[in-house]
Amino acid sequence: MLLWIGFIVCTSVIFYSGTRLSKYGDIIAEKSGLGRTWIGVVLMASVTSLPELVTGISSVTYAGVPDIAVGDVLGSCVFNMLILAFLDAIYRPAPISTRAHHGHVISAGFGILLLSVVGISMFFGIRILPFGWIGSYTLFFIIVYFIAMRLIYTYEKRQISLFMKEMEVVLKYGNVSTKTAIINYSINAVFIIVAATFLPKIGKGIAETTGLGQTFVGNIFIALSTSLPEVVVSFAAVKMDAIDLAIGNLFGSNIFNIFILAIDDIFFTKGPILSFVSPNHIISALSAIAMITIAIIGLTYRAEKKRLLLAWDSIGILLIYLINLILLYILRSS
Repeated sequence: MLLWIGFIVCTSVIFYSGTRLSKYGDIIAEKSGLGRTWIGVVLMASVTSLPELVTGISSVTYAGVPDIAVGDVLGSCVFNMLILAFLDAIYRPAPISTRAHHGHVISAGFGILLLSVVGISMFFGIRILPFGWIGSYTLFFIIVYFIAMRLIYTYEKRQISLFMKEMEVVLKYGNVSTKTAIINYSINAVFIIVAATFLPKIGKGIAETTGLGQTFVGNIFIALSTSLPEVVVSFAAVKMDAIDLAIGNLFGSNIFNIFILAIDDIFFTKGPILSFVSPNHIISALSAIAMITIAIIGLTYRAEKKRLLLAWDSIGILLIYLINLILLYILRSS
């Protein structure tokens, strides 16, 4: 009972502080003059992924549970795509994919590339040649992350004039000073760090007491908790009709999550982290790839109508998530 209370408390703190953190991160970005689409892919994605970062580092150093760290990262990638389906459900005018610009395909494609390397690396396991104590894939993740950020920035710089009117609908914060924004941003970041630090131990305790296993708990419960900031930011952005900010945040978070996996590997000194975790994580990697692929098709096809409150691509994403959940539950003890 205490474990679940602790989980609920940490989740509540992340939910509240994640909302505030995202708001003040947006204010800081606005003061700096950056566009909202760029903010969604880079700044907001890194801000809302802060719980995954702290949880991952804490998992491999303080708690010694790399399965929780990897499960959190991959589970968050899957959950981010589920959020996209939920956004489609609450967006009434039309399928949400019809309102997003095609530039999101770039970040989605990079997400597929990085997740594919994760899956291949886990398949080969200990046969992957290490680079010191880290996996060679970690260097690849870091390099590709910065290449992705550069290419997305270059693309958005060329397209920015086409979306100025859409970005203008986002609320302005002229009455909030930059100093106030930075102070409030920092305070809420500390709250998230503290709450996320306790999650690995709590997750390990839940896995042991329920018999669900660290892979299942990491991919489902911990990933759900640490993805709450993405939920808050994305839903708020859709309510403000800032569709590109919401979708950019989700695809950008997937890229940043794999960058977090590289950081986790650096802190995990026993060896390449993907050689020390359950191969069942491949299921989440493949599920995330399938869900992103469906999202890309939806962004390209741009359906005009919904079925049962959801566009066909969102229904496909939801089905893949349920299959992922079932498979992880079946293999929870292995």
